[in-house]
Amino acid sequence: MKRELILIMSSSLLFGAAYKLPEQSLSGTALSAANVASCRGADCSYYNSANISFLEDKSYIEAGLTYIHLPSIEFEGYHNLFGQKVRADAKSRVENIVIPYFHYVSKEYGKFRYSFSLTFPGGLRKRWDAPVQKLYAQEFDLKTFQLTPSVAYRVNDNLSLSIGANIIYSEGKVVSDGSDINIPLKREMEGDSIDYGFNIGAALRLDSGWKMALNYRSKTTLSEEGKANLYIGLVGKRYDASVDIYLPATLTFAIAKDFYNTTLEFVYERTFWSSYEYLDFNYNPPIESATLAAVFDRPILKDWKDTNTFRVGVKYRYSNRLTLMGGYSYDETPIPQETLSYELPDSDAHIFSTGFKYQYSSNLSFGAAILYDYKKERRVVNDLIDGTFKEGGALLVTTGLEYRF
Repeated sequence: MKRELILIMSSSLLFGAAYKLPEQSLSGTALSAANVASCRGADCSYYNSANISFLEDKSYIEAGLTYIHLPSIEFEGYHNLFGQKVRADAKSRVENIVIPYFHYVSKEYGKFRYSFSLTFPGGLRKRWDAPVQKLYAQEFDLKTFQLTPSVAYRVNDNLSLSIGANIIYSEGKVVSDGSDINIPLKREMEGDSIDYGFNIGAALRLDSGWKMALNYRSKTTLSEEGKANLYIGLVGKRYDASVDIYLPATLTFAIAKDFYNTTLEFVYERTFWSSYEYLDFNYNPPIESATLAAVFDRPILKDWKDTNTFRVGVKYRYSNRLTLMGGYSYDETPIPQETLSYELPDSDAHIFSTGFKYQYSSNLSFGAAILYDYKKERRVVNDLIDGTFKEGGALLVTTGLEYRF
C-alpha cells in the first residue's frame, strides 16, 4: 500500500491525462489549452516560449486565479478482499481548490527575449471515507509548484526558437487505514522533492496568416524523499522513504489560422507514459517485518500507455476591446484497466470551455473563463475491482489580468 502512495503523487503531477492541469492562464482555460501556436500574451511563456519573439516590443505580465471544483467520484460494484467479493459502493468527498498563476515576458534584447512562468500544474486533494477505499486512499494532499524560465531567439521575421528549464517542487501527504475492514494496517507519509527538466520550442509564422508551433518537454525524474509511519495494529515504526518517479516526455504540435476576425487553432499532444512501468520504494532502515514488507515494500506493476490529446480553440475578436473564446479537447487516460484502482480512477475525458478578454486600456486587459471536464463512465474488471466508476471530472473558473508596459 505504501507503493500506492507515490502512485497517486506521480499521477497527479504529470503531463498526461490523469489529473494534469494544462490550463495555466485565462486564455488557456477559455481555449481548453489550445493556445500554443496562436498565443498573444504573457502566457506564451508557458505554452510555447518561442512565440514571445513575435509579441509587440513591450514587457508583459499576466496574473490570475483558478478555482477548481472536483465533484465526487462514485463507485458501484465489488472489491476482491483476500479472495472474497464484498460490496464496495462509495463516493469520494467533494473538493474545492484555488491556485494562482503568473507569467512574465521581457522586452526585446536584440534578437533575444526572456520569460518565466510560475504555475501549479497538478495540485489535487482526494479523500474517501468508505471502509474499502480508505485502505488505499483515505486522504491525499498534493501541492506542486513549477518555475519555467526561458529564452527565445528570433531567427528571422518568420521563425523563432526557444529553450527553457522546468524546475518543479512537490510536496504531498497520504493516509490509508484498513482498520474499518479488520485489516490492522495503516500508513502515514509526508514527502517532498525539487527536480529539473527542460523544454524546447519552435514557432513559425507565415505571411498568409498560418501559424505553427512545436514544443517538447523532457522526461524528468522526481526523487521523492520523506518520512513514512507504517503500522500493524497500534504498533508502528518510522522510516526514511524514497522513490524515483519518471515524468514522461511530451511532444506538442499546433497549427493556427487567422481569417477575418477569427483565429482557429488545432493542437495534437503526445504524452510518453509508457516509460511508467513499475513503482518501487526504498526504506531506511530496511523493513524487518515480513508482513509489512509484503504489503509496503514490493514493486507494483503500472504498465501505463502513451496517450493522445486533441484540442481545438477559437478566438473571435467581437470588437477592438472584446475577444470571445471557446475550446474543446479530447483527453485519453494512460491507465489500463488491469492496474486501475481507487487512488486514481481515471478515464477518457471530453473538455469544453469558453471565456472572454476585455481590453480596458492600451496597457491593461482582464477577463474570465470557465471549463468543464467530463469524465467518461468507466467499467473496470481486474484482480481487485469489479465495478463502475462514474461522475467525477472537474469544473474550472479562471480570472486574470494582463498588463503591458
